[in-house]
Parts: sequence; structure tokens; C-alpha cells
Amino acid sequence: MIFLIGFDEKEVEIIKKTLKEYGVYEIPQYCRDWILQEIVEKAPKLEGDCNWHARKFFLMHNLEDTRVKEVLEKIKSLNLGRIIFATTTPTSLTWRLEDLMGEWIKEDEYFQELRRRKASRFYLDVDIGKS
Repeated sequence: MIFLIGFDEKEVEIIKKTLKEYGVYEIPQYCRDWILQEIVEKAPKLEGDCNWHARKFFLMHNLEDTRVKEVLEKIKSLNLGRIIFATTTPTSLTWRLEDLMGEWIKEDEYFQELRRRKASRFYLDVDIGKS
């Protein structure tokens, strides 16, 4: 199962077409205070679109590692902008969606900062090497 937050109607359509064999569901805004397990259980009955958050979240549930890799490659090839990717865990299934989103944003910002530092260190090393 795939869950989406923050994608517009056209992007959702493209993702659903690309990943039709996985079951793609939009998480509407009224689910913010729900426990993630409840969202997973009620996925086919959820109504409303997922385009309510400024960030894009792509949540994978119950996929084997090889499938996760395949899905990530497909989605990244669509060039849909910055996306926060996550997979469910036994612990995350017990959390409120709003709290999880906050954690995913913090993790994303942490890894973005690591990438920036690594890139700036690389450029610094290259400049030093030239002198």
C-alpha cells in the first residue's frame, strides 16, 4: 500500500497510474489526528484529496525491501519535486499522523543538512587541492 499527502490531483493521477499494482491512497486532512494503523485499516474508505500540506509525503506500508527500492526508483524518475519518503514500522503504526509528519520533517531536514555539509566539504577539499 502507498499513501500520499501533499500531492496535487495531476500528480496523484500519475502516481496511481505508475504504481497501480500497489494500491495508492490519498490521506485527507481530516485524518491528521488519527493513529496511522487506523488510516491503514480504513484506506479504501477514505474520502477527499491529499493536497492539504505544503510538503509532499510518500508513505509505503507492508512492502518488502526489494519492492521499496523499485517503488522509489519509479517515483524519483517522475520528477515530482521534493518528496519525504517513509515506510511504516510497528512503532509508527501506533503514532498520530500529525506527530509522525513532524518527525518525518525533522528527519528530512537533518539529512538535507548532512548532504549540504558533505557537498560543502567536497568543494572545500577540491579548492584546497588546487592551491
